[in-house]
Amino acid sequence: METIELSERMEHGAYLSYLYNTLLTDAAALGGRGEIEFGGGRAVVRLEVPDAAAFSGRVAGAVAEVLCVGYKYRFLEERLCVCLPRRERRLLAAALIAADYTGDMAYVRRKVPVLRPCAVDGVYAFRLGALREKWEKIVAYIPAGFSVPDLKRFCEFLAGESRNTIYLKGNAVYGEDFSPLRRSRLTGAEDMETEIVLSDAGFIYCLGEVEDSIGDFLQKYYAERAIFS
Repeated sequence: METIELSERMEHGAYLSYLYNTLLTDAAALGGRGEIEFGGGRAVVRLEVPDAAAFSGRVAGAVAEVLCVGYKYRFLEERLCVCLPRRERRLLAAALIAADYTGDMAYVRRKVPVLRPCAVDGVYAFRLGALREKWEKIVAYIPAGFSVPDLKRFCEFLAGESRNTIYLKGNAVYGEDFSPLRRSRLTGAEDMETEIVLSDAGFIYCLGEVEDSIGDFLQKYYAERAIFS
């Protein structure tokens, strides 16, 4: 067995828990195993797999997800100067993440050193300077007077540009391959509205009844893109 090690500051231990839960199933399917430890000011995930190089792409993708969703959300929350209600401010941050998610992920994946111990916070601090500059410019483009109607138009634009299909069933959101989507956990609280926006959905199929609040949300932000069964 070969070992892959990921670490993060204790205050961001939730990111490591996300990585552990995301990667452990795949590692176990290969006959591997994993553990997570908290102590000494850091959280550490160790995965043992038969071939670390073969598993490295999966790990790099998961770490990039943490950086491009979790870290970027925190970055935007700290810097966005808009007078939006809390809910709409959260949706704006999610929409900004979704807008550049594919490009951000491709860039960050190349920066993750999987075949040696990887400190997620270290990758962010020392390898993503150019990306943070890009994020700063994006924040600067958002006017202080950005309104709820502006957010609605932005979400409509993103949906119109997207070919992604997602599915809603009960309280869960599923991707095109019917795998559950849980990236909203990286924003500090899992919720369907944020998950839908983060998915960069172009079409949304509701499999069965949805809660009234979700129905209202879909009618407001995805009126032409939501299909109710």
